[in-house]
Amino acid sequence: MRKMGIGVAALAAGSLLLAGCASSTPTAPAESEAAPIDASGVTLTVWTDENREPAIEAAAAAFEEETGATVELVQKNFEDIRTDFINQVPTGEGPDITIGAHDFLGAFVSAGVVDTVDLGEAADKLEQVAVDAFSYDGQVYGFPYALESIALIQNTDLVGEDVPTTWDEMIAQAEEAGAERPLVINTAGQTGDAYTMYGFQTSFGAPVFVQDDSGSYTTEVGMSGDAGTAFATWLGEKGEKGTGNISTTIDYDTNNELFAAGKAGFTIQGPWAVEALTAQGANIKVSPIPSAGGETAAPFVGVQGFYLSSQSENALVAQEFLVNYLATDEAQKALYEADPRLPAWKTLAEDPAIAEDPIVAGFLASAANGVPQPSIPEMGSVWDLWNAAQVQIIKGADPEATWTKMVSDVEAAIG
Repeated sequence: MRKMGIGVAALAAGSLLLAGCASSTPTAPAESEAAPIDASGVTLTVWTDENREPAIEAAAAAFEEETGATVELVQKNFEDIRTDFINQVPTGEGPDITIGAHDFLGAFVSAGVVDTVDLGEAADKLEQVAVDAFSYDGQVYGFPYALESIALIQNTDLVGEDVPTTWDEMIAQAEEAGAERPLVINTAGQTGDAYTMYGFQTSFGAPVFVQDDSGSYTTEVGMSGDAGTAFATWLGEKGEKGTGNISTTIDYDTNNELFAAGKAGFTIQGPWAVEALTAQGANIKVSPIPSAGGETAAPFVGVQGFYLSSQSENALVAQEFLVNYLATDEAQKALYEADPRLPAWKTLAEDPAIAEDPIVAGFLASAANGVPQPSIPEMGSVWDLWNAAQVQIIKGADPEATWTKMVSDVEAAIG
């Protein structure tokens, strides 16, 4: 019996929709691969949201036919999954597998509710940033499949087709074109938006936390020292007491309205904003974020994927479903069609229907430069302090003193 709940709306819009693609039905592993396991009598429970249920259902049908297992899909409100999974897995009432975002991982590992996943050959078919996002202390804790990231978006009607590779080139290009505003960038008004600003910060070599050789985040704060100070100084220079390119008067809606109205040459936004940015007919181009500090601008990348319960009594069967039935070209295409997001599956990203869409290709190129948003629990202690410091600097506070105090406060908060 399938339990029904309240679904969530698709997050992608506009040009991210894959127009004209025929529906694909996932198939079992090829005959040249290992024979399917015998899972007769086993029932796997999988939590999903409304949008992705049809795609998972198709993969489940092939799995049931080939292995003898039964897959029960339970439709959940995506916003409830993190809390419900943490609460129900220890009681034995949770699923074997759940859909989820990579930033659930820290809480899941701390609560002991997820198991590691051996991606096997699938690891080489995934973008490395996606695998890193589902890694914790050097172990992979899920099967990632989709990405989301921000990028540089330019109004080609105003500033032309040339893509700037540095901040200075971008501003000069917009000014030469006569744009009323060279750039609009969301600061969430007086709240601050370190997420959107992160590409510029990393171009100074100042990550929020240091990653180890495995790609996992450590608790070492990486935005202290000369690199962090250099970014803070730059931010002050571009703020309200400097050139005014970055202002706390710009929130998300204002950002999109100014760009859509043709008053700004460039913005930094995600695929979720494309519809708003083009609502008044603006023609756009999407590219990687230009460098402000000399190094590659590495924005945060969010990743969607599947988690395996640590209390699953059918862990081996669940693993088989993940890496041999969901980790196929057919299943990945079905997931994309059901809920269009940037694919982490490399062959899908190369599909002409996707790769030839310049909007999608631009966001994928930006994501390829990116790093996963930290999922460690300590990240929860960072956002408010980090955002507030950036707002203060943009408004004219001493950059070095403000940034240094913020870093000290973050280090104290994470203990």
